Parts: sequence; structure tokens; C-alpha cells
Amino acid sequence: MKDDELIEGLHYYINENGLIVLTEQYHKEKGYCCGMGCLHCPYKYENVPEPRRSILLKKRNETDQ
Repeated sequence: MKDDELIEGLHYYINENGLIVLTEQYHKEKGYCCGMGCLHCPYKYENVPEPRRSILLKKRNETDQ
């Protein structure tokens, strides 16, 4: 996937603060966790260093419930 192939609504959306948020689909097509703690990371933040990884996982679990 090239940057010029990003489709709004599929690969990203713009949140209420005007920030670009990458979707789970974007991350799946990229194929790996970048370690930045992205909101829609489908890889369980595997490359995010501790303790931030545990904090993000806990926060995600709380929002999923």
C-alpha cells in the first residue's frame, strides 16, 4: 500500500479534533505493529514498550466492555 492509495473511511478518518486516525484496516494492510500505540492497532501493541503497552491494553479492555 502506498500513501497515495489511502482511502478516507477505509484506511483513515478525521476525528472530532481534526486529527487523522488510522483504521484497523490500514494497520492490517501494513502488516505489523509500529510501536506507536495506535488507537486501532490489531496487533495488541506487540511493539509498544512497557509499561505503556500494558496501559493501552487495559484501556482497550475497559472500552470494549
